Amino acid sequence: MGRVVRVFKVLLCWSLSLLLPVHATATDVPVAVLHAQGGVWINGKEAPDTTAVFAGDTVQTQPGAVASLDAEGSTILLKPESVATFQHDFLTLDHGSVSVGTGRQFRVKVRCLTVEPVRAEWTQYEVTDLTGKIDVAARKDDVNIHNQGRVTKASTTEVAGSDSSGEGTVREGEEKSRDESEACGAAERPGSAGSTLNSKWLYAGAGGAGALILLLLGGGGGGKPSISPSSP
Repeated sequence: MGRVVRVFKVLLCWSLSLLLPVHATATDVPVAVLHAQGGVWINGKEAPDTTAVFAGDTVQTQPGAVASLDAEGSTILLKPESVATFQHDFLTLDHGSVSVGTGRQFRVKVRCLTVEPVRAEWTQYEVTDLTGKIDVAARKDDVNIHNQGRVTKASTTEVAGSDSSGEGTVREGEEKSRDESEACGAAERPGSAGSTLNSKWLYAGAGGAGALILLLLGGGGGGKPSISPSSP
């Protein structure tokens, strides 16, 4: 009887050893390591100076604060007053500005537009989205802009260097802009049919001090977050 119990325990341990690595790979592997010196939040909570960032984590920088993330083969800098959500090989920029240095074609998504290095070689570029105009600057090597969503008809007035779809290549040393509403269509209003909402990140002043409020309104969507009292 004792021998049967021992054999059962061995089989149980062997089975768990096969299952646990799969679980860890799926959910517990950090995407990047964040470095900051205050003024940075992860999922609505203030982040320590050094911490792991996992897939699906949302990082926000307050005015005057920056966050540097080291990922496999890539370095990403979130500039002040930026909000972005990280995945394994790309980030979604909700608001603000990011600078990327990558040898693994790390991408940045802004609504329906995706900015991606042309080659899997060291590339440096910046993406900014502050007022509905998406600016892309290629600092080293070239990047492509892809439209993976709605494409509208050409407008008689376009942002310089852009087309209505947003598709195109930004060569090293160039800067180009895309009109977000032309490329992706107007953002749906909250509560409209088929629309959903992103989490809204707001600052509320209290006696001269800024307090971060996370309003979970459910779903995903297209509205821009208000991240400071001066940007409604």
